[in-house]
Amino acid sequence: MNPSILENALLDLHSIDDVLRWSVSQMMSQELYFGHGTINAVEEARVLLGHILQLTPDELVDARHCRLTRDEKGDYLQLLKQRIELRKPAAYLTHEAWFAGLPFYVDERVLVPRSPIAELIENGFQPWLQQSPQRVLDLCTGSGCIAIACAYAFPEAQVDAVDLSTDALLVAEQNIAQHGLQQQVIPLKSDLFRELSGERYDLIVSNPPYVDDEDMADLPDEYQHEPVMGLAAGSDGLELVDKMLLEAADYLNDGGLLFCEVGNSMPALNEKYPETPFLWVEFERGGDGVFVLSREQLITHRSCYGG
Repeated sequence: MNPSILENALLDLHSIDDVLRWSVSQMMSQELYFGHGTINAVEEARVLLGHILQLTPDELVDARHCRLTRDEKGDYLQLLKQRIELRKPAAYLTHEAWFAGLPFYVDERVLVPRSPIAELIENGFQPWLQQSPQRVLDLCTGSGCIAIACAYAFPEAQVDAVDLSTDALLVAEQNIAQHGLQQQVIPLKSDLFRELSGERYDLIVSNPPYVDDEDMADLPDEYQHEPVMGLAAGSDGLELVDKMLLEAADYLNDGGLLFCEVGNSMPALNEKYPETPFLWVEFERGGDGVFVLSREQLITHRSCYGG
């Protein structure tokens, strides 16, 4: 950003509303991409300004006519400058993201939480889950947000948070400690199910990498800050999902369920396994590409997956 633009903003902008309006214009003129916890420039600006002022979005609205100090404006403008020039999502600048109504620490070792699975967790996986699970597995846990949100939803359950990335597990451990759930949520390093021999779960939830090669090549700049390991999944986006479908039944109790997000790879999955009765979840708050299968369905169709 041009230094003169920032200097003029420092002099001319006064209220929270002034700063937010100007920020939206700046971000829109630079054609930023929004999709890492926010959906537009207004939400992104509120996240950044709220971080500087230590105010929630609702508190920003209540204080919208209040003036900012010169130091507050200066700090905020430097943060906005990074957002625009580095194309770095707000969550990586503030090191905070929200998922299922809960705050999480994030940095560039993990994806920014944004899965529609949050709505499933908040609704207790109804109407598919018949009883409260005693054991839950979050496969490809990343920041640990799904595992931790499940622990809140099912306080009597033991939750395993599994990932192959050592870096991601360090972030998950930090979030587990932040929420005081060290006795309930256990971070484990494993390549999918490889290190989980003998374990059985009532519920397996996964938001694995599912971006195919073509989409990886076309991702906006903001995605370049996220770990490739958390996004890329081969030519059809199903590299990990294929293995999960083949093996998940062996780690589920009778009546157990697998919920898995495949995002834009949903058509490829339907085409690859036309005999599998994927039930695709419909979300009130938007989002798609999440299926549910029972242990019994996985066993019935295991031959389709190479088993």
